[in-house]
Amino acid sequence: MSPARPVSSRTGRARLGLAGALATAAIGALWAVPALAQVGDGGATGLSVFAAVVLGLVEGLTEYLPVSSTGHLLVANEVLGLGGTEAADTALDAYAICIQAGAILAVLVLYRSRIAQMVDGLLGRSAEGRTVLIAVVAAFVPTAIIGLALRDVVRERLFGVGPIAAAWLIGGLAILVLVRTGALDRVGVELHRITLLQAIVIGLGQAIALWPGVSRSLVTIVVAVLAGLSLAAAVEFSFLLGLVTLTAATALTAMSDGELLLDTFGLVTPVVGLVVAFAAAIVSVRWMVSWLQSRGLGAFGFYRIAIGVAAFAAIGTGSL
Repeated sequence: MSPARPVSSRTGRARLGLAGALATAAIGALWAVPALAQVGDGGATGLSVFAAVVLGLVEGLTEYLPVSSTGHLLVANEVLGLGGTEAADTALDAYAICIQAGAILAVLVLYRSRIAQMVDGLLGRSAEGRTVLIAVVAAFVPTAIIGLALRDVVRERLFGVGPIAAAWLIGGLAILVLVRTGALDRVGVELHRITLLQAIVIGLGQAIALWPGVSRSLVTIVVAVLAGLSLAAAVEFSFLLGLVTLTAATALTAMSDGELLLDTFGLVTPVVGLVVAFAAAIVSVRWMVSWLQSRGLGAFGFYRIAIGVAAFAAIGTGSL
């Protein structure tokens, strides 16, 4: 294990400043957003255009960041005062999953060269593409099996602000420990050298993110690095695995709850959310890749702790 890199006071202040700014914005939203949530169509159990835009932004900005899009969306629903009936809550859950299609499209656009290479691998024209394709499928299988087996248990016991806040805190502390010990500084292999065993281990790790608030992106990146991939390879593999995982979840939800979604919210607001999520995900992915190359995961650890504390404070004051 390589030694931990020293963190200068200036770097530490920058990380704390970023985390503080993001957390402050999130805390302010706990009180400012509900008053705006009724702008446009919707109502208490419907979905206004404003709310659709907010949820699209939350989904797109957080889907690939190591902060948990599901956790942020569930808290956003509470802040916006959405739902209230069993049917509306189910429709909201379906909406949150289906607008992931925007984030999926973002990865398809940004990583189109790699995806084309994987298609060539499927057709026998690229050995590197075949290796990556097999790895993505191998990583997806254990997640799919575990996810289907525990879907109802997770929904019944972990879909709440309290469990999400706890996951934010635990994940934030884990990031800071890993950064401090230098566990993520090891030199790993590039993506075209990923092994089947490494892929399966990453897939098993991804299943941990069934707990809302953990973050699929965080778990897959960390596990991939610990399994022997370089940070750049881990980030790209996380995006590619997310492409398959999110597509499967979106398709499954569309088949099971798509009719309820359209009956409850119509067509306009889901399309608005999807388009906004696509644009936000493009920005988020590009920013994240640039940020991780130069500054690492530390700031996300501080942010997760800050937003976790903010969520618990909101629960304590009755705001959530």
